[in-house]
Amino acid sequence: MAVLTDETVQNITSPINGEILDTTRLYKGSELDAYVQRAKNAYKAWGGLTLRERAQFMYRYRELMIARCDELAQLVHQENGKTLGEARAEVEKSIEVTEFACSLPQIAKGDQSEVSRGVFCQQSIESLGVVANITPSNFPHMVPHWTLAISITLGNTLIIKPSERVPLSMLKSLELLKEAGLPEDVVQVLPGRQDLVEAICDHPDIKAVSFVGSTKVAQIVYQRCSQNLKRVIGLGGAKNHILVLPDAHTQMSATNIAASMTGCAGQRCMAASVMVGVNKVDHIISSLIEECKKIIPGENLGAIISKDAKARIETYIQEAIDQGATCVLDGRNPQVEGKEGGYYVGPTILDNVRPDMALAKEEVFGPVLAIIRTESLEDAIEIENNSEYGNGAAIFTQSGPLAKKVAQELSAGMIGVNIGVPVPREPYSFGGWNDSKFGVGDITGESSIGFWTQLKKTTTKWNPEAQINWMS
Repeated sequence: MAVLTDETVQNITSPINGEILDTTRLYKGSELDAYVQRAKNAYKAWGGLTLRERAQFMYRYRELMIARCDELAQLVHQENGKTLGEARAEVEKSIEVTEFACSLPQIAKGDQSEVSRGVFCQQSIESLGVVANITPSNFPHMVPHWTLAISITLGNTLIIKPSERVPLSMLKSLELLKEAGLPEDVVQVLPGRQDLVEAICDHPDIKAVSFVGSTKVAQIVYQRCSQNLKRVIGLGGAKNHILVLPDAHTQMSATNIAASMTGCAGQRCMAASVMVGVNKVDHIISSLIEECKKIIPGENLGAIISKDAKARIETYIQEAIDQGATCVLDGRNPQVEGKEGGYYVGPTILDNVRPDMALAKEEVFGPVLAIIRTESLEDAIEIENNSEYGNGAAIFTQSGPLAKKVAQELSAGMIGVNIGVPVPREPYSFGGWNDSKFGVGDITGESSIGFWTQLKKTTTKWNPEAQINWMS
């Protein structure tokens, strides 16, 4: 397939081997208004359905995702580069959040009570109108579904701006939504670049925006949307710390940390990126290195999303080595037979990293682990709490009291005890603290309901014989 030069059309290239998968149209910010108007028109009927009626569409969509899970996973694998097993797990998480959306008629049901003699107050949960979702490249199927499933089931119409690197998964999802009977324009998928993001932030008829991406861009989107008086939740980057105590179970710690740092090639905001070893943990580090040697690029380790991202990861590694870190496992420039055009970095572990190094502070977004040594648990907690981020953190220990202490004192929104990737399951919500999240509430779970809706309070009196007081 020839390389396209038209700025409105883009080739989608697989990071696995550099092959062109397909082409997609790129929408410009100047085009957005036409699609917002279509969403507004669709909202009139969609928002008028009952919550139960809308949930029926999601039941049918869930069944289609289950039936086509292998096809959807293959598409994620090809356009994102993660392993096929990881891609399937991603689609299964999309199914899980869709199941939560199907349960909303039992959760988001409002209430009514007699607040004074003969006077009743009813509280109903109402949709907002047109909303938007801006998503990254690392989870092309799951992250858009965090917003899609919940926001439209609650009665909104949705514009999704997927990453222009990986739009194919959501374009396929749009086909399945239509197959499930979803009315036209309730969901619209518009791949595009920065000017489309800016137009979404500025459009007066878009009532709320969810964003997932880097902290730098999350801050910009949050500020711009807020200045335009719209709701916004922005999930940014992370620097997740795992505190390892000498009493931690050696093999369980090693396998969990290895899986956390290398899963999705480290390209996820819940990846372990800093291990804080408290006192004598050499035996655990040795086991960790051996576990990581079993993780092979192109086999059970996926690709890095782009050539530029690969180069950036390797720059962080070399800079840390130049500053005195010890590279105990070097995964740079692996040879992946048959996939020479792809982008790969193998598991990389650097010991004796100082907290002031960029590798210890900044989001690398690759299968790289920095090990910081400390003598006390208090120092380890302080190292984590000094991070600008606060997405996830974990402790590995066999001491219940110490685990409880650390869980209470760490400054992060999602905490794990002997779990390397402490992502909550529905209905518990996903969301970090500090510079990992901007806005109120979380993007999934029961916490998300209030973000995508507004409350209407109706006070009623029908009985003229009821006692009159200050309430009536």
